[in-house]
Amino acid sequence: MPTSQINKVREFINIRLYRHKTYVLTTFRILSFLVSLLAIGTIIYYHGFPETPQTYRFAILVIEFSFAFYVLKYFIKIFYHFHPIEFIKSNAFEGLILLLVIFDGVFSLFIGKSFVRTIFMSIGMPNMTVYYTLFIQLYFLIIIAIEVGKASQKIAVFQLGPSALLSLSFIFIILAGAGLLMLPEMTTHGIRFIDALFTSTSACCVTGLVSVDTATCFTFKGKTIIMMLIQVGGLNIISFATFFATFYRNAAGLRYQSILKDLISSDKLSNTRHLLRKIFLFSLIIEFIGAVLLFFTWPTEFQFYSFGQKLYFSVFHSVSAFNNAGFALFTDNLYDVAVRHAYYFHLVIAGLIFFGGIGFIVIEDIFGFKNIKLRKQLRWKKLLVHSRVAINTSLILIVVGAVIFYLIEKDNTIKEYGFVGSMVTSIFQSVTCRTAGFNSVDFTRLGQPILIFMMLLMFIGASPGSTGGGIKTTTFAIILRSAWNTIRGRRYLEMQKHTVSGETINKAYSIALFSVSLIFISTFFLSITEKNIDFINLLFEEISAFGTVGLSTGITAGLTDTGKMIPNLPCMLVSYNSDFAKIANHKEGYLYQVQVFRNKYYGRVEFFGIKNTKTNKKRNL
Repeated sequence: MPTSQINKVREFINIRLYRHKTYVLTTFRILSFLVSLLAIGTIIYYHGFPETPQTYRFAILVIEFSFAFYVLKYFIKIFYHFHPIEFIKSNAFEGLILLLVIFDGVFSLFIGKSFVRTIFMSIGMPNMTVYYTLFIQLYFLIIIAIEVGKASQKIAVFQLGPSALLSLSFIFIILAGAGLLMLPEMTTHGIRFIDALFTSTSACCVTGLVSVDTATCFTFKGKTIIMMLIQVGGLNIISFATFFATFYRNAAGLRYQSILKDLISSDKLSNTRHLLRKIFLFSLIIEFIGAVLLFFTWPTEFQFYSFGQKLYFSVFHSVSAFNNAGFALFTDNLYDVAVRHAYYFHLVIAGLIFFGGIGFIVIEDIFGFKNIKLRKQLRWKKLLVHSRVAINTSLILIVVGAVIFYLIEKDNTIKEYGFVGSMVTSIFQSVTCRTAGFNSVDFTRLGQPILIFMMLLMFIGASPGSTGGGIKTTTFAIILRSAWNTIRGRRYLEMQKHTVSGETINKAYSIALFSVSLIFISTFFLSITEKNIDFINLLFEEISAFGTVGLSTGITAGLTDTGKMIPNLPCMLVSYNSDFAKIANHKEGYLYQVQVFRNKYYGRVEFFGIKNTKTNKKRNL
């Protein structure tokens, strides 16, 4: 049949179907939501409560019904689409999964056995069928994420700003995580709701404070939920939904991209979805490399029950370290006798913390393939101003923190560690103090001088666009340089040969003042509810929560129920990483910009004044 006749037939069919298209697709969209809820609820019930033959059969029945529905929905969409081939190409991932399920179902219908299970059994790996079942169940979560991503354009209806939307997303995953941790199969002997809520908040906001012992209170399933909350909280649920949505065309409108722009501290709307994919790619690569390094640096004194347990411990601590969460699978964190002196292990953890706290913008600027290629071609091309300030400030804080910790604690907590051990521990505590919250020393023995200095590091925190909290390194750098300029009588602030606008300086001071006020108010209420605890310990706990650090002098578990809720407020408010004081190049659109022009050979100032951005005319000040 000629191509023209085929096109005429397709056009005739499309015209006939157009009347019913909207009604049918809307119906399937509603049914898809209901079926997804049923499947997710069944999976949660199956894993959250003790398994019985009846619950197993019911779960399998629901999963098979759900897949049959999604297969039908997929083919209905192809049938109603004006360009079926393009639809299949743009939905290739979903199509491959469904094709695997269809083939496995047909094979089971005629042979009586699952094709995947038969393959694994034939190669001597019967346990792999469990992972296949988990993968099938994970698929429903992916489907939900895709549906949320496709519905992203409807966010504009609620008229929510980026900060409000990000905060609400954290509240949602916190409550969902608390509900999951309350299930019987997640804990060894049950848990109170306040402790489940505290743990979920700490994991989602990557804080690391714990009111119960993570190692002994939670089962394997419970620890896995915590790890998932850390990962989702570190990158935010909106970025997860959008990550799957970006596989589809026109999935995110301009308003949604503007929210993402605020989330990942990007300067351009056109870069948001592209940068978001890179964030996921870099995160997975770094966490994978970290898990591999941790796998081979575990001390020989620590005996694992199996290869799987060693692998799980490596993955958990890699995810926790990169997301600056501070959760560990040991009762005494990394001060546990099994890993207390595992210095290579500590250095790997410190490296993961550093990359997680430096910010995704900086990681992409340093390791992005296009940026590396551009710097090789153009020797004069340097890192972004933001990257240079963030890296320099972070390295200075690490060195200064390590030196001060070593000088103050060399005759106290690290006296028996030896020179190498003392140096590694000092560096490790300097790195983890600003963002993560792992501890390799006994914090109950630390004196007030080092606690006060550590409060300063926790208050400063990580860099913009990272998984860490605090007021951010760039904010601290701007305030410090601005104060120094004021003392020297200079009118304009210059960093890395770029002028920082007055608006950015004002925002830096504003966020610092807001942070101090929040810490003061929270500590004030904490001192009312916890009358028997020293003020220095309460202040340390509150700043640790504000900076999403997770270090504690040992008072967290002994707080009252009201006291446990107070530290959650500041960590929720700062966990969405709204970075007010990000340093960038001159912004376009301003009529006049203060600029500094330097002689490239001698480094001296050749011109200092203002330039009209429209006429390009300069005028000295």
